[in-house]
Amino acid sequence: MELIRKATQVLLGAALIYAGITHLTTSRLEFQAQVPNWVPLSADFVVLASGVVEILLGISLASLSYRKEVGIATALFFIAIFPGNISQYLNGIDAFGLDSDRARAIRLLFQPLLVLWALWSTGGWRSTRSGK
Repeated sequence: MELIRKATQVLLGAALIYAGITHLTTSRLEFQAQVPNWVPLSADFVVLASGVVEILLGISLASLSYRKEVGIATALFFIAIFPGNISQYLNGIDAFGLDSDRARAIRLLFQPLLVLWALWSTGGWRSTRSGK
């Protein structure tokens, strides 16, 4: 089971590295469209900053270092960016092929799964439950 956890942790890390790179390059404008209007920073800054954070989290996950702490940080990151996904749904913003309310709603259901993935694959779930 430990091998599966580590493999899924590395996979999540690779996905975050890829997503972070696309924040900085090819999908920058699409990510900007997801930044809620109420965020008091420029959408471009938010996209660039979140891309850098994703790359750093991805590298940390892929390196298998500080597993629990990185898992908790990654879960918190997924929670922090959730309002952008909600905003995309509420405002009917087409991005990343999500061009219907149904598609955007389905995406919302996957965000909690990312939180659980980050916590489970790193052992962060156990440390939050046991207080260690």
